Amino acid sequence: MVGLVLVLFLGLDKGVSTVAADGSADFKTVQAAVDAAPSSGVVIRIRPGTYREKLVLTKAHIQLRGTGADASQVVLSYDDSSGTAGGTTKSASVTVSGDDFYAENLTMENTFSRTRALTQEGSQAVALRISGDRSVLRNVRFLGYQDTLYATGKPARQYFADCYIEGNVDFIFGDARAFFENCEIHSKAHPVVMITAQSKLHGDEQSGYVFDHCRLTADPDAKVVYLGRPWRAYASVVFMNTEMGPWIAPEGWHEWEHDGKASLPTAFYAEYKSTGAGANPARRQLSEAEAKQFSVTTFFDGWNPREVR
Repeated sequence: MVGLVLVLFLGLDKGVSTVAADGSADFKTVQAAVDAAPSSGVVIRIRPGTYREKLVLTKAHIQLRGTGADASQVVLSYDDSSGTAGGTTKSASVTVSGDDFYAENLTMENTFSRTRALTQEGSQAVALRISGDRSVLRNVRFLGYQDTLYATGKPARQYFADCYIEGNVDFIFGDARAFFENCEIHSKAHPVVMITAQSKLHGDEQSGYVFDHCRLTADPDAKVVYLGRPWRAYASVVFMNTEMGPWIAPEGWHEWEHDGKASLPTAFYAEYKSTGAGANPARRQLSEAEAKQFSVTTFFDGWNPREVR
């Protein structure tokens, strides 16, 4: 009866299952619940605990909902890296390729660099690789170091609200159309931190990142923090109404040459109404009219993820 009430409340034609690590629910692992989901999708309620499993979600309409008091009480965790898994993509603790994915009130982490040297070769370690369209993630923590969040899959639309994302090198990267709203973006200790490495390859691609009403925080030992560098020549990133601390490099963006050619001249990096000691009006600023192009629904061609619950 409880599951039926939840489905009616959500207005979804989905089943509901529950995962508990102690075996007291429908499933003991999250992957088992995902594997059992019908084609219409499922709402998976995850009880507090740490679930050490490498998750792969290829089905559409999968929802992961942590049932703890806050996002720290449900942890989806794995310990893998580019070097150990055979590539950055394969290192992901959680991989989502199905459309209409939803997650809330939980943590996704990759613990590989937590107890290892952060500069070793092959230490790229992804917490989430997501490529599905119309993905919505609310109140989710992404914990890692290098390459924490792989938001990819052009022209996949992905919306992150009230999330916490941490890392140190290129820790938000890929070629999706991703919108980050009211998120905390935290730079971990490192001599030089790169927040984004967006990878728009051609000028006409529907690809880019927007950060709106976010907060850029940092560890004391995050010495110099750049807003990003272009993984591909037409990288597109906009920070709007975002609070920036004094650790942000005055120039904001770092060059990344490809085939011996500079990428900053073709990348689109801009800001609108940045605040804090790290804000710098000398960097490219959007006009009010230009900023409207990066509102949620305009950026997503009419899709409004704020309505998805």
